[in-house]
Amino acid sequence: MLAACLGAGLAGCGLAQSSGLPTSTLAALQVTSTPEPPASDSSPEPSDASPVGPPVTSEAPLIPAPAQSAPPPAEQPPPPAGAARAGNPVGAAVVSGEGEAADTSDPTTVIGDGSPAGCTSAAVVAAVARGGVITFSCGPSPITIIMDTTAKVVNTAARVVTIDGGGLVTLSGSRDQRILYMNTCDEAQGWTTSRCNDQDHPHLTVQNISLVDGNSTGITTDGGGGGAIFARGGRLKVVNTTFIGNRCDPTGPDLGGGAIRALDQSQDLPVYVVSSTFRSGTCSNGGGISSIGVSWVILNSVFTGNRAVGSGANPAKPGTPGGGSGGAIYADGNRFTITLSGTLIEDNQAVEGGGAVFFVSNDLTGTLSIQASTLRSNPSEGFETDGYPGIFFLGADIVTS
Repeated sequence: MLAACLGAGLAGCGLAQSSGLPTSTLAALQVTSTPEPPASDSSPEPSDASPVGPPVTSEAPLIPAPAQSAPPPAEQPPPPAGAARAGNPVGAAVVSGEGEAADTSDPTTVIGDGSPAGCTSAAVVAAVARGGVITFSCGPSPITIIMDTTAKVVNTAARVVTIDGGGLVTLSGSRDQRILYMNTCDEAQGWTTSRCNDQDHPHLTVQNISLVDGNSTGITTDGGGGGAIFARGGRLKVVNTTFIGNRCDPTGPDLGGGAIRALDQSQDLPVYVVSSTFRSGTCSNGGGISSIGVSWVILNSVFTGNRAVGSGANPAKPGTPGGGSGGAIYADGNRFTITLSGTLIEDNQAVEGGGAVFFVSNDLTGTLSIQASTLRSNPSEGFETDGYPGIFFLGADIVTS
């Protein structure tokens, strides 16, 4: 659903005045100065109903300082020798339970026979269609597998689909191909329940791998988006994964997710993104990730150099194609939350609103929580929320710690 209130300006959203952050919280914020982004005609009309409380300053990026006594990160198994580690190396968010990497000690399919020869696009596509736990044996050196076909999850094949690259595997869309697709409401992938948008499986976990140069431009199924991963229904989790140079359509309202587009997670449970990196993604909205009505828990991760390149905002202003919001993260819908902990969001950009984060809860129930994370140098060329540089927010509350 579109955030229709944006087209009418903030006054049309019926948003109550917030008391904002308490003085003690403001005192804990660390700020530096950057030039104010230029205004554009797409800025929402000013209103007495401010989306968040008193402005700190429109020229200072919000940098919640890490807690002085932050708990140490949970113990994670070390990557294989020579393997890459993604994410924020100084992130101190505790990772436990649902956020932990999946167990791959008993794989269903091992792609390759110890050399690069068997590690092909066809082998990846076939393994993902079978489902289960997928690992790779492509030799001791890093390898890039060029995907000439999108790997699609078959909903009736397995309840769990885990793809573990061992820190040595890169799947590349060659700027021409979406890399991974899961959609429980796509009949072509098999219907397993009459409530396809809320079924509890498959569980797709992507870990210890790189997904680069994925491209979903022109794909319109369920609104498109998701250059590297499109996931609707079931559950999605991403751990120690690097996304670089992924893209989707450059224009369109509510179309987004250069790297990931997520919709309809089971029981409205969150997507976990842990120790992962999103770099140089582009899309109309959400150069890194995009969702509608989906909650996110993003731990010890990095978003840098991602861009929302559409124009005309959401819904599209007359005479424009629409889009341009959420340089790193675009989230729309009703009751959802986003938690950022131990995460760095830096040098992302939006042509319209929210160079770092665009967050619109249409029923004003959503909460954005920023914990021991750093947001800096994320220009919004059109509009953002006073006191929160790089963020455009409509919802119940922004909580920082």
